Parts: sequence; structure tokens; C-alpha cells
Amino acid sequence: LPPAEAQALVQALRITELRDTGGKGWLRQHEYMEKLNMNAILSASKGQEQLLTELLVTYAKIPVLIGELISVEIWKHKIFPVLCQLEDFNLRNTFPIYMVLYHEASIINLLETVFFHKEICESAEDSILDLIDYCHRKLTLLAARSANAPGKWSLKSQSCACPLQLLQKQAEVMEFEISLKALAVLRFITDQVESLPLSALTRMLNTHNLPCLLVQLVEHCPWSYWDAGKLKKFENGTWHIVPPEDQLKMTKLDGQVWLALLNLLLSPECQCKYHFDGFNKSQLLKLRAFLTDVLIDQLPHLVEMQRFLSHLAVTEPAPPRKDLILEQVPVIWDHILKKNMGKWEAIAKYQVKHFFSPSEEELKHQAHRWAQTYNLDMIEALAPDKPSCRVCGAEAAKRCSRCRNEWYCTRACQVQHWQKHKAACNLM
Repeated sequence: LPPAEAQALVQALRITELRDTGGKGWLRQHEYMEKLNMNAILSASKGQEQLLTELLVTYAKIPVLIGELISVEIWKHKIFPVLCQLEDFNLRNTFPIYMVLYHEASIINLLETVFFHKEICESAEDSILDLIDYCHRKLTLLAARSANAPGKWSLKSQSCACPLQLLQKQAEVMEFEISLKALAVLRFITDQVESLPLSALTRMLNTHNLPCLLVQLVEHCPWSYWDAGKLKKFENGTWHIVPPEDQLKMTKLDGQVWLALLNLLLSPECQCKYHFDGFNKSQLLKLRAFLTDVLIDQLPHLVEMQRFLSHLAVTEPAPPRKDLILEQVPVIWDHILKKNMGKWEAIAKYQVKHFFSPSEEELKHQAHRWAQTYNLDMIEALAPDKPSCRVCGAEAAKRCSRCRNEWYCTRACQVQHWQKHKAACNLM
């Protein structure tokens, strides 16, 4: 994005009233969010995300993003189930509701991209407590569901009889991916334990006991499972079969959990505040079984973790000091709940009437706006894999100039494929 346009989009970000979720103003803001999101990912891939980071800090928009994130989360838990049960709700098109569900994924993805920077974490100020609570809720859900086969989080695993069931299944799959993004955000927060406020450390270590929660994720590993004798892992947004020679290879998600544990257990700020009682000690010592030589070779810093756990096994750490502490509490979640308590069904009926039953003309207009937001060149730039030739499979740099859908490595391959491609090209 040009700097002036990026600045205008950042300035336009705001927290939406729960009642207006899905409305025209909300949809415009979601467009802004998506443009910033794609711009952040492209800039980060080139090491040029400094402009967006400065804008978010300068205009104090990180608390706004966190507030909007929690607002959509509450909508999903309180209003979406009511929508699905309304008898007079004739769902003709799932797209408007899907965009609300996707909005949460869009925000957490943007936060994951920018929270790598220390100044972003500091600019969150008191709302960092709300973000820690949000990440804890997502990781708790992830750990609780890890007893079931994670493959159930795939859309291909079930057939859906109606659009509403498909929408509910999409929401379930999206919840899994959002939880994985929350794990990355939490790890970036733990990178800054030296500069976090005391209340944030207290909330992570004592209120939520995040070290023990992370141990559960290491133990059950929700992003991998065995299916018919084959190991499947979730990476880059998809499940794939892992070949035998790569089964012991650490994934990015595994690395996020171990790095978060290193930050929470080995930093002096956390060690003097965490209560190593009998339960916590027994949970942490479970990690010793996973600290193999193969794992340590991939993440050498885990040697320090291994040494710490060996010392913990034979000693009784001193309990934390029980001084009087005035603890800050998060306010965004409670504020939205209190403001809308008892109004969930009324809000759902209002949104069905005004937002989620659009006419054909409104749908076409909105589809045109989304087509401009998600242009083909941008999607291709975000894709992790380079395009391959339709004929020989080699890396392709050219594509059909008419339909812009098929890729080729050379003119010869394009000419060879033309007879097969001609009918589809004319149709498109």
C-alpha cells in the first residue's frame, strides 16, 4: 500500500458496536482490515513492515484491534448460536455471516504478524491483559479438544446437509486455526516478559497457569495425529502426511510452545513469581520425556530447559513471596458482556432483518467490492508455493493472458496445451 493509503486505513480502524456487526460500516472496516493484513504479510516477507508498525503505534490502534477481536469472539459465542436457532431465519446466502466469522481470523492474523516487534507489545498498554485472556481461552479450547482426533477439524471429514450446517462446520475449522494463531501471539508476548507490567506476569503465571497449559499442548500435540498408520501434521493451513524421515522434525507450532515455555520458566522475572508447588512441579517434569537429543539438536536452547528441569526434580524451590498485590483485571470482555446482557436474541433478530438477509443486488455489489479487495495478484503473492507449469510441472513464470488462470514455463508448453485449454479459456 502507498504510505498515505496505509495511514488512512489505520486511522479508520475502530471497535464496532456488537449490534452493528455485519452492517455496511462494519463491512467497510473489514475491507480495511484485510488490506492492512495482506500488506503486513507481504511487507514482513520482505522485511519492510516498519511503516505499518509505526502507524499502529502512533495512532494507538493495537488496543482497538484487541477490542474488535474480543467483540467478534463474543458475537460468535452469544449471537451466532441464537441465529442458528431462529425459526424465521431463512438463510439464502452464507457469505455475509461467514465474513463475520472470518473477521476474527483476520484480526488475529494481523496481530500475529506485528506482535513480533517489542514496541507493538508495549503499545497495547492495559489491553494486553485482555489479549492474554483471549489467548488463554483459545489454548484451553485447543487442549480440551486434543483428546479427539484433530482430523475432525477438516471440512472434508464430514458432509453437510444444509448451508447452515456447512457454516457451523466452517466456524469449527476456523476456530482451530485461530487457536493456533493465538499460540503464536502468546509466544511473542512471552518474548517481552522483561517489559510487561506486573499484572500481565501475574495473570499468565498464577491466574491462568500458562506453563501447565503449555505442557498439555506438548503432551497431546493437537496439530498432529496418526491416521491409518500415517502421521499427519497441520502446517501452513493444511493437513499433510509426513514422510517417515521427517516424523521427528520439529514444526513451527512445536517451536512456538517450547519457546514460550523457555520464556516463562527460565526468565528471572517469572521464576520469582511462579509457584512451584507439588502439582505444578509434577506437570513441568513431564517435559523431560520429550527433551530428546533429536529435539535439542533442532532447538539448542532447550539444553537450558533440560538443565533447569533436572535441578527442579531434586530441589524444592522457595515459594513466592505473599505480599499484598493490587492486580489489574481485563475490562473489554466484561464491558461488552454487561452492556449487552439479556439482549442476545434481540440483537440476532435485528441483524437477521437488516444485515444477513441481503437482496441479490446488495450481494452483487458486495461481491464486487470483495473482488477488488482480494485481487488475483495479491493472492498469488501471499501463496507460499510458486506456480507450476500446467504441462510439465516446472516452475512457471508466464500464464494465459486471456483468462489468467493457467501457468506455463515456456511458450512451447502453452502452445502444446492450447487445444485442451481453449474451451475453458473461451468460457472464462
